[in-house]
Amino acid sequence: MMQVRVTITERGVITIPAALRKAFGLKPGEELIAEDTPEGILLRPSIHVPLEVYTEERITEFASDEDEIEKLLPDIE
Repeated sequence: MMQVRVTITERGVITIPAALRKAFGLKPGEELIAEDTPEGILLRPSIHVPLEVYTEERITEFASDEDEIEKLLPDIE
């Protein structure tokens, strides 16, 4: 896990260090979601669905459909 110290400007702007941007494939203009957690502020890449945050239950629901979808798709080799 990488930890770095960042500074907040008077305008509330922070710079995400290049190593973290590269590690997570973040490009200029991309959106992040900021949320409060018991541990502090969490910044994570946006899933490009306006303001939708996937809960663990929703992720499990998506994953449960994968087997059924796989049965419907032809084998591609």
